[in-house]
Amino acid sequence: MRRSVLAIAAATIVALAIGACAQILRPPVEVKPLPRQVNFRSEVQPVLDRRCVVCHSCYNAACQLKLSSYEGTDRGGSKDRVYSSSRLNPQDPSRLFMDAHTTEAWRAKGFHSVTASTSKAPLNDSVMLQLLDAKRQHPQIAGNYVAEAEDQTCAADPLELSAFLDRNPDRGMPFGFPAIEDSQFELLATWLQQGATGPSPDEQSQLTSPSPAAAAEIEKWQDFLNRPDAKHVMTARYLYEHFFLAHLNFGDANRSEFYQLVRSTTPPGEPIDVIATVRPYDAPGVDRFYYRFRKIHSTIVYKTHMVIEFTDATLARYQELFIDTEWLEPPYVVPLDDETGANPFLIYAQIPPRVRYAFLLDHSKYIIQTFIRGPVCRGQIALNVITDHFWVFFVDPDSDQTVLRPRFLIEQANNLQLPTEEGSTSKILSTFSDGYRERYNRFYRAKTKLYQAIEPEGFDLDAIWKGRRASDAPALTVYRHFDSASVHKGVIGDLPRTAWVIDYSQFERIYYALVAGFDVFGNLSHQVNVRRYMDYLRMEGELNFLHFMPPNARLAMLQSWYVGDGAFEATGSESVVSTSFGTKIDFKTDEPKREFIEMVVDDHLLEKTSIGFDNINYNRAGIAQTPMPESFDTHEDIMDGFRALTAPGTAFIRYNSEWGVNLFYIRFRNYQGKDHFVSAVINRWHDNVNSMFGETKRLDSSKDTIDFVNGSIGSYPNYFFVVDGVDVPDFFDMLQNYDGSPEYLAKVRKYGVNRADPNFWETYDWFQNWLNADDPLHAGLYDLNRYYAEAEGVDDADADATKDANQASE
Repeated sequence: MRRSVLAIAAATIVALAIGACAQILRPPVEVKPLPRQVNFRSEVQPVLDRRCVVCHSCYNAACQLKLSSYEGTDRGGSKDRVYSSSRLNPQDPSRLFMDAHTTEAWRAKGFHSVTASTSKAPLNDSVMLQLLDAKRQHPQIAGNYVAEAEDQTCAADPLELSAFLDRNPDRGMPFGFPAIEDSQFELLATWLQQGATGPSPDEQSQLTSPSPAAAAEIEKWQDFLNRPDAKHVMTARYLYEHFFLAHLNFGDANRSEFYQLVRSTTPPGEPIDVIATVRPYDAPGVDRFYYRFRKIHSTIVYKTHMVIEFTDATLARYQELFIDTEWLEPPYVVPLDDETGANPFLIYAQIPPRVRYAFLLDHSKYIIQTFIRGPVCRGQIALNVITDHFWVFFVDPDSDQTVLRPRFLIEQANNLQLPTEEGSTSKILSTFSDGYRERYNRFYRAKTKLYQAIEPEGFDLDAIWKGRRASDAPALTVYRHFDSASVHKGVIGDLPRTAWVIDYSQFERIYYALVAGFDVFGNLSHQVNVRRYMDYLRMEGELNFLHFMPPNARLAMLQSWYVGDGAFEATGSESVVSTSFGTKIDFKTDEPKREFIEMVVDDHLLEKTSIGFDNINYNRAGIAQTPMPESFDTHEDIMDGFRALTAPGTAFIRYNSEWGVNLFYIRFRNYQGKDHFVSAVINRWHDNVNSMFGETKRLDSSKDTIDFVNGSIGSYPNYFFVVDGVDVPDFFDMLQNYDGSPEYLAKVRKYGVNRADPNFWETYDWFQNWLNADDPLHAGLYDLNRYYAEAEGVDDADADATKDANQASE
């Protein structure tokens, strides 16, 4: 009897499960294919680029699905997240083009297809087509769409996908944006039905082979990098470790092609066999390897596009710096070792620090970009180590005593150790130890003592590097956009609250801690250790700046940057601010920070670098705030409108903190016969940035400011605004007087382009096309993962009016 009851119960459960599956399994999509063969390279990839790659291109792409190349599309998705705040053990790397090279190898790593179908024509049940079709079946967009949320599906098959879409019918693709056009859907559906094939062998060869002009340049560079003498070996190693993230371009040889510098087991002339180490300084596991240039054939995305131009002048400069200069010791090859490789002050001790620093200064913007755009810089926890807006200057090599006295850095090598020497498997308890902090403190005290002995009177203005070429960036602006950031040549915005002055040892440690030594697949402790160490490096840059200030103003200035909860670590000890050596700068005002920076920018930096204060946001002392114009009859009136809004606490900024938009783009459409692109950057006030957690408690929206910059800032737009010329006065009224009332909310909806707007893609295309035309060498696709999450319905009449205006403008 008992067996009978159990059998009946089991049968009932099985029947219910089968019935449930039958209910939720979505029918395959019926495809009406185009009457021709669809070409992936010329037809499919352009659609993926403009509508899919904008969210599926990088480590933060949902399900690791990278659609920027056929190889990524064929690889498919994974349930493993690259960015994880709870990973206790390192994760196997899954870098496209690095850690596996065949479909079968990726399947063995847990990746599943998004293009394969188990149905017979004319039906198709591939994950990709079902998600695209789900958006067509349920085009409404309502609620919040956070692309990087942890509760998104990474369905590996139609059954899993059916279960997800049954619960979330409005989660089709593109995720939280309007559906793709019918013609685009038909194209992708036909391609999928035809087997989702990639480029032909000839097309693949064209994609991956250098142009003849670039090939000639590559041969020249590979000869330089692969010479066997010790000087060239160590020089090539140093260059590779700093350029492994770079997109290399050979200048006039071909400005549309970009290359990645890799280590290969095969010599030039043979197919590249990449050595896929986690870090660029890891032992390669082979006795002989070669530096090679691999062509990048994935679609370029802006957030990772960091360009270095390799020209004849560049090669001559490296020859001058590294080869023609006498080294501190007879050159010798240092064996590659995973742990000691994390300490460049030991590995490259034979190369004069002045040479290494000159190299870093030659590429100052790129080096800072690598930790702003590199894998370490993702999300609010990683980025709340820096303030929302600050300027960066550099110590001149002739004034950097650690460069002028190389023995000092060698003697301090132990104190210059970085937490990345522990690799990707740091012990969780080491996160809370003070070993690296104490090493850092010992180094900082020793460096201060060195300057006290040699420069007791302090620095003069010449201690700031002024640059040597027009292309140099002796001053940089860093913007934090909450969970992304950007870096720009020059001084943009109003006088920032803080500024950095970077010297050689700090510059190198920033790079090796946050870039060369950082493993995005590492465990939690590794990532937290790197984050905490950056606190020390940030403060060192600030303290270097303070040493140009009057001694009696230094401590108060530091304390003004670190107030409230979490500030004790920065201001609890007066010993971090040295007042025992002075400054040679003769200050005339009671605003030494402003006075010093204006002296540097106005009178000191090399004139041909073309660095000066911007004419919208920078407010000089004693100059009254520009009033809001009464009319907007000229372009200068618009500029004055922006100038009137840059004071702290402007209405729209104050209320904006409630919806979290940090970077928005404005299109002034058909204003005086032209379209204009302006970026609006909101700088949030933080009492301090000295803690990983509790950031919201340290914010004060009444002190937030906004910068308006002609052209494009950042890689992750949070919102688009489109303003017709006739509506300019009304738009500025919204920015100046916004109060959250229905009247002003209506204005936000009128000019703002919500993700649910039917004309969203037309607006996105305009901004993207502008960037491509404005700076084709450095342009790439914007990323829409951080677009404002809340979808709101758009009135049909407003949508039609917007569409008509777009067509008229174009």
